[in-house]
Amino acid sequence: MDATTDKDALVQEQIYNALCSLGESEPEEILHCCDEYLRQHDKLAYPHRVIILKAMESVVRSNISLLDKSTAKELIQEWQQAASSVLVAVGQRFINKVMEEVLTKFQPGILPHCFVLQTFADLAVANGQ
Repeated sequence: MDATTDKDALVQEQIYNALCSLGESEPEEILHCCDEYLRQHDKLAYPHRVIILKAMESVVRSNISLLDKSTAKELIQEWQQAASSVLVAVGQRFINKVMEEVLTKFQPGILPHCFVLQTFADLAVANGQ
């Protein structure tokens, strides 16, 4: 998975395809490996993190009926945190666009998801002067 940091788009695509292919035969193993890799590389640049997250999404979509309930629960929280981190990283340069997108998650009369609030807090910290 370290090759996801390669600047060549073809290499990145090959890594994505390999993860998806391996996920067809061993979905839970690949999901756990990707999850562990993302945990160990929490400073991984967001474009590279996205490659792994997209591969994980593809594996889940293709094998949803085979996944154990505990695997799904763990992954949901990890994905939400990873997605929040990606938004915060992008928000360090494009704060207005990220804020526009996150604000769409606020609906009158409905409490926002906890990760929406977490993303706002992290954006504030990352962009504080």
